[in-house]
Amino acid sequence: MTVTPPTFLDVPIFPDVGGSRIAVRHMAGSTPGIVWLGGYKSDMLGTKAQTLSDWAAREGRAFLRHDYSGHGESDGAFADGTISKWLSQSLAVFRHFASGSQILVGSSMGAWIALRMVQELRKAGDANVVGLVLLAPAPDFTAELVEPVLTPAQKHDLAEKGFFAEPSDYSTEPYIYTRALIEDGRANRVMTGPIDTHCPVHILQGLADADVPSSHALKLVSLLPADDVTLSLIPDGDHRLSRPQDLDMLVRAVGDMAGRGK
Repeated sequence: MTVTPPTFLDVPIFPDVGGSRIAVRHMAGSTPGIVWLGGYKSDMLGTKAQTLSDWAAREGRAFLRHDYSGHGESDGAFADGTISKWLSQSLAVFRHFASGSQILVGSSMGAWIALRMVQELRKAGDANVVGLVLLAPAPDFTAELVEPVLTPAQKHDLAEKGFFAEPSDYSTEPYIYTRALIEDGRANRVMTGPIDTHCPVHILQGLADADVPSSHALKLVSLLPADDVTLSLIPDGDHRLSRPQDLDMLVRAVGDMAGRGK
């Protein structure tokens, strides 16, 4: 498999990217197109994103993905990122590259970005998102999953240093959680009441997920009362959902959603 070099949204032309060049890969094709939104400290060349890209290429379907600032091939420092900044970058990429109906596929934090994108696009009169596929969704994770379990030492580091670090199961480098990220997360919460996405939603959630518990996905489902929602629980699935059987389920879910969005 040959991975083509990314193109970039540059700062002078696209002020919404927050001072960083944003790496993008876009494959033209039929609609509805697929837009991949990765997780916290993930990049667009990960297993799930590449699996969907390969599937979209075989189908002749449009596929769009990018790296948030501080991630992958994009510029910027990871610790400078916030939900608002990464949301703004995702909207800029979407508006520049996506044409016609689209399905947003969000993994972990990317599900939060996807839900916020739908809100902002709808607010601007853009109804091109016709479906959501959310994997191990982690909307509001800063307020719902991080803040409630902060230790005294972590609270001290946030107050004194402006951040705290936690070992990562997915990288040799630790996860960094900044005060700015947590405070900005409160301003971007979506799980405070009913969420109207105006499109069908399919959620894939592993019951062996040690990072985002299945109760979080169930709470999200309860807040989507007006929409057509499918929840697929994977008994032995972890947070990555990157095993062959998980990837097969992902492709089927996205393919089914694409079939509905015609």
